[in-house]
Amino acid sequence: MNLARYKADIAGGALKIYESRLVAGLLLEEVTAEKWKNAIEVENILQKTSINTAKRQAALLKSRLQKLNREGWQLVHDGSKPVATQVAFAAAIAHSNLLADFLDIAVRDRFRASHRTLSRNNWETFVAGCHERDAEMSDWSPSTVNKLGDTVFQILSEVGLLSDGKTTMLQPVAYERAVLDMLKRGGYDHVIRCMQVFY
Repeated sequence: MNLARYKADIAGGALKIYESRLVAGLLLEEVTAEKWKNAIEVENILQKTSINTAKRQAALLKSRLQKLNREGWQLVHDGSKPVATQVAFAAAIAHSNLLADFLDIAVRDRFRASHRTLSRNNWETFVAGCHERDAEMSDWSPSTVNKLGDTVFQILSEVGLLSDGKTTMLQPVAYERAVLDMLKRGGYDHVIRCMQVFY
């Protein structure tokens, strides 16, 4: 059994809002394993070019969303794009200690020091420090570290923590009240802390 705190599974994709809405719908319907398999592999509701890609992405999004409750799934399924994006971000944080700790440690430090730039060097320094926090962590190749960084930076851009443009800058996010209320009711205090690294 892999007890490592840090895993490379986040590399499977950024927030994928369109796909997350579909997966949330299946979770809300409480479909059987057979119906899940049919929706993903036969109907190809995620519209992927290969069954393996569809299965892998659906499994990742399902495991993320299952970290939240039905209220969270409903917001992803029916909410506006900002609401769905922010809830998907919360789910990704709840699912990945790597993302959560990068926000809580590295990104928070940048805000505290009033440094609004976030570079790949910040990411690589953080990953190097992960080995000190997690003795069970696997050794990742430079290409894996880079791929994970691609996903993490894309997630931060999607939710608005990183600005658009050639020179990306860290910026606060005005989270929707419905998202924060859902997380508070569900007891997701650590997730809220990681989302609000600019305070």
